[in-house]
This record gives sequence, structure tokens and C-alpha cells, in this order.
Amino acid sequence: MTAARYETDVVAWSNEQARLIRAGHFDQLDLEHIAEEIEDVGKSEQRELATRMAVLIAHLLKWQYQPGRQSASWQRTIKEQRRALAFHLKQVPSLKPKLADPEWQEAIWADAVTLAINETGMGGFPDQCPWAVADILAQEWLPAG
Repeated sequence: MTAARYETDVVAWSNEQARLIRAGHFDQLDLEHIAEEIEDVGKSEQRELATRMAVLIAHLLKWQYQPGRQSASWQRTIKEQRRALAFHLKQVPSLKPKLADPEWQEAIWADAVTLAINETGMGGFPDQCPWAVADILAQEWLPAG
């Protein structure tokens, strides 16, 4: 029954699993789905990091490639993404190695370029990120426009 509940109402299932754990009924746990949910938490945290980083980089691209359109709103978005990234990395420090992973950086760059193209209609962005991760995350740094 517990696996079927997982498929039909994950919230009820998770409440049931928590109740079973607290009651010490470990033999009744849906271990396979619990393991999946734990893995999904990690994937969700990674997706948040990737999404925020791509949005930040897309705004930095817009900042550099559209200097005539630079605005306080763009600057606020850049600051907010940096603040949120710093907080996220503080809350989930095991994500920090992702920032140094070349494959991850490449994927984030591709996502950021796609966002920038979709938002600006421009092309001609570099194939690889020209900025250091430390600069991207530095609160006051902005690329030359």
C-alpha cells in the first residue's frame, strides 16, 4: 500500500513515512522511494544553484554587451542573484565543488548564453565564459561594457 500511495499522493506518503520513522517501525518503510526522494533533494539543490548561476551570468552578459541599456534594475538582479547564490552555498556547502567543475561550468555557460539570446535577440556571445567564477560571484564586480 505504501508504494501505491507514493504514486498517488506523495505528500500523504511522506507524512506516513515520517510517522513510521518516528514510531520506530523501520520494517514498514518504503526504502526505495525514500532513497529516491533523498536523491531528489540533492538534485533540486543542484538545479537551484545552476539556475541562479545561469541567470546571473545572463545578466552579466547583457550588462557587457548592451551598455546603453544598463539599468538599476539589472544591477539589482545581479546583486540579488549573487546574494542568493552566496546564501545557497552557505546553506549547502557541498555544492561548492560544482563551481570548479569544467563540465558544469560549460553547461551553465550554455544556459546563460541561451537566456541572454532569448532576452536580447543578440548573438555573438563567446563560446566559453571569459570570466573567473570568483569575479562572477564578487558583489561589486561588473564586466566592462
